[in-house]
Amino acid sequence: MRMAANSNTPPGATEAHLPERSRAINLARGAERILLRRHAINRPLLREVLKAADIVMTALVAWLALHVSGFSLLNSSVAEIAPFALVPLCVSWGLRHADAYRYSYTRPVTEQMLRAALGAGLPLAGLVALTAMLYSGTHTRWVMGAAYLAFAFIMVLHAHVIVLFKILTRNGALSENVVLVGATPNAQRLLERNNDTRELNVVGVFDDRLSRAPDSMSGVPVLGQLDDLMNWDRLPDIDRIIVTVTSGARERVRHLVDRLRVLPQRVVLLLDLDGFDPETESLAEIARSPAAYVSGQPNDVRRAAAKRVFDVVFATLLLALFSPLLLLTALAIKLDSPGPVFFRQRRHGFNNQIIRVWKFRSMKHNPAAEVRMGAQTVHNDPRVTRVGHIIRMTSLDELPQLFNVLSGEMSLVGPRPHAIGMTAEDAEVQGLVSDYAHRHRVKPGITGWAQINGSRGPVHTREEVRERVRLDMEYVNRASVWFDLFIMLATAPCLLGDWRRQR
Repeated sequence: MRMAANSNTPPGATEAHLPERSRAINLARGAERILLRRHAINRPLLREVLKAADIVMTALVAWLALHVSGFSLLNSSVAEIAPFALVPLCVSWGLRHADAYRYSYTRPVTEQMLRAALGAGLPLAGLVALTAMLYSGTHTRWVMGAAYLAFAFIMVLHAHVIVLFKILTRNGALSENVVLVGATPNAQRLLERNNDTRELNVVGVFDDRLSRAPDSMSGVPVLGQLDDLMNWDRLPDIDRIIVTVTSGARERVRHLVDRLRVLPQRVVLLLDLDGFDPETESLAEIARSPAAYVSGQPNDVRRAAAKRVFDVVFATLLLALFSPLLLLTALAIKLDSPGPVFFRQRRHGFNNQIIRVWKFRSMKHNPAAEVRMGAQTVHNDPRVTRVGHIIRMTSLDELPQLFNVLSGEMSLVGPRPHAIGMTAEDAEVQGLVSDYAHRHRVKPGITGWAQINGSRGPVHTREEVRERVRLDMEYVNRASVWFDLFIMLATAPCLLGDWRRQR
């Protein structure tokens, strides 16, 4: 990268003439100019929460009107209850078709409220008209009251949500961390439009032809070449990589995509913005458009929310169920050998972020092993303690990872998190398989598809690494709550069936 203020750099020197150390320093300094948001609010999740709130609120209004009118869910007929039950369904259907849930920073508040009013009001008016044709006047008046009250609640809720959305967008709380690959005119247009909407938190720009790139674009620093991005220590904090190149540069696109496929982040290919209409389209939606993906899959917000609920509920139940066993194991470890009860090792998590994984200590105390793995376990490993041998065979040493699940760092089911520096045949495992990083596109798990299919414990050969990655990728492509439940049910029999396998 070119250095703007370096007295040792001759005038006209290009990036290729700069030493690697100077480029690394400039990369670190440039990155400090942009704020990395580690806990951005997920826009699709916010939209799903609003949809659920609309249904729940209008259902409560309908139930209240039904109760006050003298009808009962248990004693009234289906025909008497039906008009009240249709209130939340009509509202939900109408708001969806009026496009009232697609919030945009550039969309006027009056237009957003008009969409909400039409989406909720017209179906409710139709419901009242239909009720008047089929039911008595008294019944119609109660349904009309429920419809009026539901409409009022919807308008108040959506008005507050619009204000909240504007504030959160302005503060950047709804922005994902993204980097652009390609310092092109297309990238310049995206950055200019993003300065108005603030829908994306663009951390920086990388370009494989750095000598032609400026030092910054619309206030966003050009941080380096593609190799700098691949080796960037802040890469785990990036949510998405957007390739912004001209549509005619096919060979360049192919080269960039082939290089970026190995990263766990989702990569979006954004060729042209010429047809972008800021009045009707959202940069955030375009940037995560399923049609634009070149690696990974679009986020499924409902599945992610269901999986998180699944993890929290079952992890809490398992902690309560195994709490006596956890206490006895901790006592046995303390009495067996000197050192702490727990062992917290640095491992690769979601998006290759570094997490601290909780385990019961099963080896002789070695603080250095918590930072980086020295060597994988072997048969009759002298480092393993007497109690450690038992808890490793039964996988009891993994139970404290339920705390990682509750904290959101891990899931109950997913690819096992590998330790930093893990090797096979004297080579780090991430360099042995081209698709290795793709296993980090989901949260790591306590158990997984690979574990119940025999790939459990250390991997000492290239073939074992490839098989582990193949099974992990099969899980990533098939992941669902029901698949997770099946893996959990199959875990105990599989562990009991190969309890002699060295871990």
